[in-house]
Amino acid sequence: MSLTTEQVRNVARLARLGLDEDQIAEYVGELSNIVDVFAALERVDTDAVEPMAHPLDLSARLRADEPVTEDSRAAFQAIAPATRDGVYLVPKVIE
Repeated sequence: MSLTTEQVRNVARLARLGLDEDQIAEYVGELSNIVDVFAALERVDTDAVEPMAHPLDLSARLRADEPVTEDSRAAFQAIAPATRDGVYLVPKVIE
């Protein structure tokens, strides 16, 4: 499918691109090639292709779900200016 100069002007206007006539002529060919690639992809028979998340059959290597640091909340709250019931108390800033 070949795009027309008018179609490229319309796309440039919608995209708010300021293209001069030389650029429009160049983009007609480039965008037509891109549209042709997508047209070729539409013709491919994909009925027997199973949907997949990744083109390679790989399994994710996951690390063991183990804690790597100890709970330091009590140490941090010991040096905080004001805490109560495990939360930090801050001054009211909205009236």
